[in-house]
Amino acid sequence: MLSVKQGKLPEESLLDFYTEKGHTDCYFTDVNYHLSFDQFVTAFYTTRLFRLERLILKLLVNKPSSDQQITELLEGKSNLFAAWSMEKRVHNQLLMCDFQKRTRSWFQIKSIDNSITRLYFGSAVVERTKGVKVNKPNLGVVFKAMLGFHKLYSILLLYSAKKRLIRSLSKNIKES
Repeated sequence: MLSVKQGKLPEESLLDFYTEKGHTDCYFTDVNYHLSFDQFVTAFYTTRLFRLERLILKLLVNKPSSDQQITELLEGKSNLFAAWSMEKRVHNQLLMCDFQKRTRSWFQIKSIDNSITRLYFGSAVVERTKGVKVNKPNLGVVFKAMLGFHKLYSILLLYSAKKRLIRSLSKNIKES
């Protein structure tokens, strides 16, 4: 759907830690450009669709955000963006944790060759820990009911980021 596919987490994914702790997913798409990790994350967080999420977070849970916060996050000047804090970062990956410690958002890029970059986006949803260890995570009835929406929303977010990148990169090529 929309040139975004669901797949397995790539080797050494920062999200891999959560595969036994709850729900994890991985979506990917290819862009026919060589691009940087920062370009991908910036495009993702500045799509119209994600700006709507940012507005909702500001209004409902008092977690405002700005494009400047994205820059500061990627430059290592801050660990915060909207409702998330950076959990871990390596050169081509970023793992963000929400303020309630229930969800993770994960980004990764991989160069396929000199002209194709694979964009990955995934998430983890973990149960609230109450000091009781369980064999099988229980994510709750609300999450299970929302899983279909979550999958569709993840696909739309990644597709929107891809389209934003293509528009931006195409414009830059035409101008040069």
